[in-house]
Amino acid sequence: MIKTIGKRIWSLAACLLMISLFAGCGQKEEKIKEAMAAVENQEYRAAIVLFQDAQALGENERLIQRGLGISYMGLSQYTEAIACFKEALALSDGTIEDFDFDTNYYLAAAYQHVKLYNDAKLVYDAILSLRPKEKDAYFLRGNVLLNLNQYNEAVEDFDKTLELDPKNYDRIIEICQILDHFGYKEKGQEYIRKVMDGKDRLSAYDTGRFYYYLEEYQKAYVALEEVKNDGDAEGFLYLGRAYEATGDYNYAATLYSAYLTKFGENAEVYNQMGVCEMKKGNYDKALESFQSGLALNDLSVKQSLEFNEIVAYEYLQQYEKACSLLEKYLKAYPEDEEAKREMIFLSTR
Repeated sequence: MIKTIGKRIWSLAACLLMISLFAGCGQKEEKIKEAMAAVENQEYRAAIVLFQDAQALGENERLIQRGLGISYMGLSQYTEAIACFKEALALSDGTIEDFDFDTNYYLAAAYQHVKLYNDAKLVYDAILSLRPKEKDAYFLRGNVLLNLNQYNEAVEDFDKTLELDPKNYDRIIEICQILDHFGYKEKGQEYIRKVMDGKDRLSAYDTGRFYYYLEEYQKAYVALEEVKNDGDAEGFLYLGRAYEATGDYNYAATLYSAYLTKFGENAEVYNQMGVCEMKKGNYDKALESFQSGLALNDLSVKQSLEFNEIVAYEYLQQYEKACSLLEKYLKAYPEDEEAKREMIFLSTR
């Protein structure tokens, strides 16, 4: 199994909140600033050491505890992360600030990772009781409710999300993907059809990607051909995927190659080109694409590229190399069930 680019649901909140990581850091919190810079670079172990140094210097303990929590999450140590986030919240003087909302988002994400969905729901309930127009909380709670098998309640939250932000087409697609994941594809497509049947004039890009998720691939690539020369990687990726979905891997690979030649290197495009070459059985070319993408050190694509590199080595029957890389991968991403199954397979080779 190969991986295309997909957002982890919990990380959506984290990405939205990264802009506020330095909030509250005054001039005296220099060590905390160093630690948060390490967090942004995903150097979590180094960040933990720096936060501990900040504690020794007597810097802001609330910021330290939240930062430690984020670092532990980065290391998939969610129990430790939960404890830190709770401590950061407990140190409040009673005044509810943006800091508290941000920390609660992280706390809920940590709960989700250890499948404490009821606890995560309670956190989102608390956020919405104070900020009833917090659209991200509705969206994330909807995901939690699906994990709790509360479909109707989840749909209500998704409806509220889009009521508050009706023209956020990225969010509509995310909701569609989540519903599809839980077996409610038609409901997700219903949201898309409602937009397409509405009065809003859609761009060729939005029209194309909506058709893609409606599985009307020919209409998708006809629309997306219009944006092929705009230099936008996302448009190219959807165009290529639409052709892939029809089985035209040769043209899809040609598109990805053309993008790289015309607009320069892009890790996502390298990943998708590698996926396409894998489907064509060109495993050497696929491996080359994945490694070219990894060389760009794009953190948003790194996990998919690393996994796909391993699979390419498997298909090339270089099992020892694949196993070595997979061991490192599982240390970095211990929650990846697909990778665990892959390790079982490799152990038999």
